Amino acid sequence: MACSAGLPTGAGKFRADALAAKVPKRAWQKLSAGRGAKGQRFYDWAVIDLAEPASGHHQLLIRRNRSTGELAYYRCHSTTPASLATLVRVAGSRWRVEETFQTEKGLAGLDEHQVRRYPSWARWVTLAMPAHAFLAVVRADEHAHRPTPDDLIPLSCNEICRLFIALVIRPVRDAAHRLAWSDWRRRHQARSRTGHYRRQAASQT
Repeated sequence: MACSAGLPTGAGKFRADALAAKVPKRAWQKLSAGRGAKGQRFYDWAVIDLAEPASGHHQLLIRRNRSTGELAYYRCHSTTPASLATLVRVAGSRWRVEETFQTEKGLAGLDEHQVRRYPSWARWVTLAMPAHAFLAVVRADEHAHRPTPDDLIPLSCNEICRLFIALVIRPVRDAAHRLAWSDWRRRHQARSRTGHYRRQAASQT
């Protein structure tokens, strides 16, 4: 939501950024918006009740970047009272949606159609979505039925795509070599992730 949006309160109508400026320091809470590619995504959050005439509970959720101080605004509505933690969790789920679009673009070519006519675009998207769904289902099945060693990261859609091309689409004679490279990449990524999580934990204390 734009910072210039007007919002009704018990004291009148104010811009979102004007309401954020009135939030006392003690009202900000440090919460994670969920796990991202580099660990937990911690921000400072605050919530303000709005005086909407419509039914339900209306609130303004404010997110503040802990490094830059940049603010983001979410207009929330719920039929029953929602805690700040619940609002933060729902707001953080947007990252998953954006991540899915990025993955489909990179692995399934979702954005490579020229969109000259709707029927051809619809066919292209219809093909791209099952391709990405196939990678997601294989990844979920691997995570559920094949425990990952501690020194490797779980198989990702990107890694499954590489292995599928190397072993199925364009089979190669040195399959064992390709699998060894896959293990090396996952082991290196696991070490990098562990180091990043440690640095993040140290910076949060």
